[in-house]
Amino acid sequence: MAESKASLSIDGIEIGQFPILKGTAGTDVIDIRTLGSYGYFTYDPGFLSTASCESSITFIDGDKGILQHRGYAIDDLAKKADYLEVCYILLNGDAPTQSEYDEFKAIITNHTMVHEKLAHFFQGFLPDAHPMAMVCGVVGAMSSFYHSDLDITDPAQRKRSAHRLIAKMPTIAAMAYKYSVGQPFVYPRNDLSYAENFLHMMFSVPAEEYKVNPIIASAMDRIFTLHADHEQNASTSTVRLAGSSGANPYACIAAGVASLWGPAHGGANEACLTMLEEIGTLDRVDEFVAKAKDKSDPFRLMGFGHRVYKNFDPRATVMRETCHKVLKELGINDPLLDVAMALEKVALEDPYFIEKKLYPNVDFYSGIILKAIGIPTSMFTVIFAMSRTVGWISHWDEMLSQPGQKIGRPRQKYTGKIDREFVPLNKR
Repeated sequence: MAESKASLSIDGIEIGQFPILKGTAGTDVIDIRTLGSYGYFTYDPGFLSTASCESSITFIDGDKGILQHRGYAIDDLAKKADYLEVCYILLNGDAPTQSEYDEFKAIITNHTMVHEKLAHFFQGFLPDAHPMAMVCGVVGAMSSFYHSDLDITDPAQRKRSAHRLIAKMPTIAAMAYKYSVGQPFVYPRNDLSYAENFLHMMFSVPAEEYKVNPIIASAMDRIFTLHADHEQNASTSTVRLAGSSGANPYACIAAGVASLWGPAHGGANEACLTMLEEIGTLDRVDEFVAKAKDKSDPFRLMGFGHRVYKNFDPRATVMRETCHKVLKELGINDPLLDVAMALEKVALEDPYFIEKKLYPNVDFYSGIILKAIGIPTSMFTVIFAMSRTVGWISHWDEMLSQPGQKIGRPRQKYTGKIDREFVPLNKR
């Protein structure tokens, strides 16, 4: 129930009052659903001040550096839970009991294989196609394999679709990589954890045994966890908008993949590695730091600061610890990783970076970890999409569970021509 109302006055004349609604945390919202009846719409490009939905999944307070899933702090989840437990929490709302977790893990594990005909879809792509193109196409095609579970009004069918997507995304992602490097697809193994299985499908070959490094597997699991959901971002909003039309879950997730593909969204850690390659060597770090401080220079340090978190990115603290552990374990002699560590030192100690809150963010550390593991930059966004699938499908399911949902239909401020007379072609 609204506790108070906001009045809208135009030229000193009040035209209406609108309820102010409160959530359990965060910014209050003004309910303007009846505004159109007064002859007005709001104008909010990018929807930066518009709440498009009501959700109980993820809460972010960027000013305070807070990120919570179903009320659980992200650093708690990253340190105390594995990715599948986080998936269960996002999908179901509460942390599972041991028996609930075991059952959920068994369901996901037993759905990791894909239909052999689905594997043939990759043959339609050129070997140098971007892996995101493959994933986007193959995920959308999954709907043609599961006709019996496409009734989005049935909660049981929605849940089975969610389980399939979470389980099969690592398999599809690994297939995209294997196809791009000309190696045979590797089947999933039910005796491995979610992260171990992904690494196995990525890096094992028929010619020799592949042993998963537990530190690397733990790092991958943490990367999955820290990217599992991030509230109403561009790709999540895309999934919800596609789902509002009644589209099947596979089409909706494919839409999310396409949105995430954009460099302003999912390509941040890839952009970070590109920046490190531009810097190249340790002796050029000071030069590029100076360029970053120069407002007249177009160069920007990628992977530092965050548009949502004005204080610090709570995911970065956890990821930093993991990053250093991975680099110590692998002992890699890579000039770019040396450059990355030098930039980290500057960002954590230089007064300019401290004052501007240009701290290394989760994309900076995850990009370094993925490079150290041996994953090519073209696969970074694929891994992001794989991790975020549970967030997307959780929001999709939540939307369809809420009564009175309407198809998304944003309004516009029209600035084109009006009432023009059309002249036939032979008279123009």
